[in-house]
Amino acid sequence: MTDFDLSTVSSVEPAQFAQLVKSTPDGKIAEAMRGEQRTAILDEIIGRFPALFRPDKAGQTNAVLQWDITGRSDGGVDTYQVIIENGTCTTAAGADRDPRLTVTLGGVEFIKMCGGAANPMMMFMTGKLKAKGDLGLAANLANLFDLPRS
Repeated sequence: MTDFDLSTVSSVEPAQFAQLVKSTPDGKIAEAMRGEQRTAILDEIIGRFPALFRPDKAGQTNAVLQWDITGRSDGGVDTYQVIIENGTCTTAAGADRDPRLTVTLGGVEFIKMCGGAANPMMMFMTGKLKAKGDLGLAANLANLFDLPRS
């Protein structure tokens, strides 16, 4: 058992976040992802993508990656976009641009994937992660961002 509080995600470094996610029971993550801190947690994690972006691996990649994160307490979906353009990466809440790839997964799965406690390819194969659009881009995502790996 851990004393990790997902609502404090902004105060931990990525490596520490990964370790804490791995040691946090799924039920505790699910509770946080249904709670009032959900938006703050997702905003923080998505907000880290530009710092984790590896422009040297992106080459000429220009793409809008949309994350549809299910499992809100009201049954809704949180949508974020990660925009890769001209060797840079930015993020936005909502869906203002047409995505080249849309990834849909639950809140627990998103946290575990970003924390390196779940393998995205296995999640795809077992139906926990759905990808629509450019599947080649989906397969290359792990190379574009310096995320922990399971």
